Amino acid sequence: MNIPESLKYTKDHEWVKIEGDTATVGITDFAQSELGDIVYVEIETEGEEVEKGEVFGTVEAVKTVSDLFMPISGTVEEVNSELESAPELVNEDPYEKGWLIKIKITDTDSSELLSAEEYKEVIGG
Repeated sequence: MNIPESLKYTKDHEWVKIEGDTATVGITDFAQSELGDIVYVEIETEGEEVEKGEVFGTVEAVKTVSDLFMPISGTVEEVNSELESAPELVNEDPYEKGWLIKIKITDTDSSELLSAEEYKEVIGG
């Protein structure tokens, strides 16, 4: 299971890469493997401010649809447009090409985000 040390994580299986006041968000390797083949990603919150814990989109796999939860409050500035035609990028490369959104952080409190070690404990790793 790939769990990069440089990222932060949520108990809802999102990862966060914070760079200054911008954060890139995606789902973890564990999440994509549990979901199976992802066939559609729907994110309609571009340009909106979304509070931590709120749903910012959904990921549809062959057998299920899963909500995506905002790991930190911010304004959704960019959605990964490549996922429209290639949602399988989330399965193939969840931490690079398969990122979901980029946000401008409005609440800098990231104390509830987990380290790689803490996330491993959550998934029983």
